[in-house]
Amino acid sequence: MPTKIDKDSLSGRDTTGHEWDGVKELNTPLPTWWVYTFYATIAFAVVYCALYPSWPWVNSHTTGWLAYSSRAELTHELAAQTKARAMFVDRIRTTPLADVAKDPELFKFALAGGRSAFQTNCLQCHGAGGAGSTGFPNLVDDDWLWGGSLQQIYATIEHGIRNADDKSRQSLMPRFGVDGLLTGAQVAAVTDYVLSLSGKGTATPEGAAIFREQCAACHQADGKGNQELGAPNLADGLWLYGGDRESVYRSIFYARNGSMPAWSGRLDEATLKMLAIYVHALGGGR
Repeated sequence: MPTKIDKDSLSGRDTTGHEWDGVKELNTPLPTWWVYTFYATIAFAVVYCALYPSWPWVNSHTTGWLAYSSRAELTHELAAQTKARAMFVDRIRTTPLADVAKDPELFKFALAGGRSAFQTNCLQCHGAGGAGSTGFPNLVDDDWLWGGSLQQIYATIEHGIRNADDKSRQSLMPRFGVDGLLTGAQVAAVTDYVLSLSGKGTATPEGAAIFREQCAACHQADGKGNQELGAPNLADGLWLYGGDRESVYRSIFYARNGSMPAWSGRLDEATLKMLAIYVHALGGGR
């Protein structure tokens, strides 16, 4: 129960009449500047609610005197950006791929557009910088399964690898162990031979003979691969699925036949060209 209002003996101010454990509460008014600031915020809120959408209804909301819409503003900005980009996009679409790099302004725009498309569609597999990961090719190391020229990269992006597209890159590595083409011991022997091509293993006559009979047709006699068939270079020490003995053994025993989607049905021609130019410029393009 509040006590009798009196004056504080030290400050001379009135108390509120409340007291806790012998401590009395002073009745100190708020600073004038603070009070007016508070009133100003109330006035601002009223004006804001009148000008902009603020109050919800059952199925909508008030539109405000200004009829402002962030969605409409975004639509307008996107339309303006599309219009500004249209000139460059149209030029890239109609310019031969090899000639885009000859126009510095167009090439710069293509790199920026390709980077944006890459971040949206490709980094999930190849990584933000294109360095890839196990099972997903590194695009910056100049080691290409299907060729690293600008046109070859474009074809790979356009049609993909081992998919339903009629023009996709197609090649299948036999499952030497699973399908009984080689015994486990033979797979082990050819594994050691394959590792020896990059200085990681010791070759045996048996492994060399198996390689000549079963593998050289695609990977060539020296193991340096064949880009026309998508057969990787086995002598450069770069491995898509791992270069340790167990990984190479599994590659031969079970086979590795990864797939890449065809982007021609998902991206327009200009975007495909920009992607090819960006990937080619990452550092590994030939």
